[in-house]
Amino acid sequence: VNVYVKVFTNSPFLVCTDLALSQERIIDPNYLWIGPDGRDLQGQEYVNLTETGKLMVMGFRVSMSGAYLCTLSHKVIETSTQEETELVEAYKFMVYAYREADHAYQVSVRFTTTRCRLKTNGLFVEKLNKILNGTISHLTCHITDSSYKCYSIRTPKNGLQYELFVNFLVNPFGSGWEEVCHRIPYDCEDVTNSRVRQAAERIGKFFHQLRDVLKTEFHTVPTIQYVENSFSMTPIDSCRPGFGKNHHTHQNCASCCVVCGPGTYSPNNEVTCRTCTSPGARIYGAKSCY
Repeated sequence: VNVYVKVFTNSPFLVCTDLALSQERIIDPNYLWIGPDGRDLQGQEYVNLTETGKLMVMGFRVSMSGAYLCTLSHKVIETSTQEETELVEAYKFMVYAYREADHAYQVSVRFTTTRCRLKTNGLFVEKLNKILNGTISHLTCHITDSSYKCYSIRTPKNGLQYELFVNFLVNPFGSGWEEVCHRIPYDCEDVTNSRVRQAAERIGKFFHQLRDVLKTEFHTVPTIQYVENSFSMTPIDSCRPGFGKNHHTHQNCASCCVVCGPGTYSPNNEVTCRTCTSPGARIYGAKSCY
């Protein structure tokens, strides 16, 4: 059974039985839980182990990922002879730490211009980035990967015209984001994702009102006009180093960034764990093969 636990939270109770046994009376049950490091979990301060064999792992960390094995021994008594037989059942849970994906937003927008080879085109995009950064900086988000291209476009109604295709990323890791995370005692994705979602909404509202903004903020370049309804925004997921997504291995947590398993690693914010070409990365959550 695969179980997924968000880092720094408590796992659900893992039950040392199966459906059939859970419906029966169990005589003299004895439970033995072994953790990923091969040690008996009885008495460990980070677990809640009940007398009925249920296990909760508290404050789950990356290093706690792995196989949790439970052995249930119990007696079966033959009614006619009162003969006792001891049976042993074994259960295995693969428990994985996961994080929520970090969200960013890819934005595309178009503007008409008088010609492609104009210095004011680049100045316009710089000014646009500056205004957008000012709009979202208080949310510790910023604009990255900004670029534009200019194309000549022939349309049936307007003949030949020129358009700027502007693209940029609304990134949650602007100046001061780490300080915000240090103030909270749990993992930070919920906070950064909430802030970048607010930032994306503000930028969407900005372009919705852009016709009026161009008249006041961009009076130096009146030749550039926003193409109505050209604004589009696409969410993009990324994972922290040591985590990745795998729709086949982790179907029940397909949208999660799950800890990279032994033999794999993730050195950056990509969404996949890479496979080590040679033996290495024998731990969970490796950021390199060594």
